[in-house]
Amino acid sequence: MDITIHTSSLPHTDPEASLAFYRDTLGFEVRSDVGGGQMRWITVGPVGRPDTSILLTPPAADPGTTDEERQVIAQMMAKGTYGWILLATPDLDGTFAKVQAGGAEIVQEPTEQPYGVRDCAFRDPAGNMVRIQEVR
Repeated sequence: MDITIHTSSLPHTDPEASLAFYRDTLGFEVRSDVGGGQMRWITVGPVGRPDTSILLTPPAADPGTTDEERQVIAQMMAKGTYGWILLATPDLDGTFAKVQAGGAEIVQEPTEQPYGVRDCAFRDPAGNMVRIQEVR
């Protein structure tokens, strides 16, 4: 089989803040932006890599989601335990400096992990955990 990861999804609570973060702070390109108001689906991805995308979605937009489930999702997002993604860069220090300057909530500064990688962690505007690993 020949299978790749094309799109991963993360929830957003403020589409404009998420768009600014992924586009302006991380430097991703906007591939599509559909819907309106809080009900926007925004696809972003690394410049020059059209085969890999992140779909920023309204949380619990599925009509089958109950009000109780929506509350749980909102609580988990507020704690940063609902959505997360692992990115990679050859310049972890430079990337971390740009993310920090962009005002992201820093969870972990660049650190050499005991399991053999160097990475950092922060939260996007919706509270999603974003880890960036250094490619060596």
